[in-house]
Amino acid sequence: MLIELEGIGLTLPSQAGNVEILRGIDLAVGGGERVGIVGPSGSGKSSLLMIIGGLERATAGLARLLGEDLGALDEDRLARLRRDNVGVVFQSFHLIPTMTALENVATPLELAGRADAFDRAAEVLAEVGLDHRAEHYPAQLSGGEQQRVALARALAPRPALILADEPTGNLDGRTGASVADLMFRLVAEQGTTLVLVTHSPELAARCTRVLPMADGGISGDSRANPGPDTGGAAA
Repeated sequence: MLIELEGIGLTLPSQAGNVEILRGIDLAVGGGERVGIVGPSGSGKSSLLMIIGGLERATAGLARLLGEDLGALDEDRLARLRRDNVGVVFQSFHLIPTMTALENVATPLELAGRADAFDRAAEVLAEVGLDHRAEHYPAQLSGGEQQRVALARALAPRPALILADEPTGNLDGRTGASVADLMFRLVAEQGTTLVLVTHSPELAARCTRVLPMADGGISGDSRANPGPDTGGAAA
């Protein structure tokens, strides 16, 4: 099992006292699944995504990724696990503004010590249709182009898991649909597991499972679309 969560809780301090963000979450996700997490703002969707990827530590329960107990890993081992196995796509792109598109995509590959970092980065930029923009900086790219660079960066190391937090949230409808098509096609081609946080019912419906969240817990688990989604449908 790729992802295993048992009794996950997250409580954070605030000026008004401790705030319970997540409570009693159990979840198992196998390789190649596409899981959509939906729910109102404040329901804990993004916090759950961060715990799955080892970007936030749970305050209760057990979280495993690829069999590794995330709570038992020190920061160096956790960083290596993420580097080698997890790609993240954020709503706000998070590209490095002083680097070209090619350099942004190559950076995680270089950090992993790959000698072919720039060749692989160029290959993936071509896959997302941006080989002609490789030497452009983020400020010279449209929002849709920046998100495609971010997607290329996440997928370039061929991770086991892609975490996507509202990946089309900052894009207009047509551009968002294009990015969604690309994301679903590429994860299907690579056999990558996708865990997606979204407010879009249409985007969630393209996943193999949909997990509604409310008040810090998962309130259901529906297997919406067991067939492969290769990116052809509109989002």
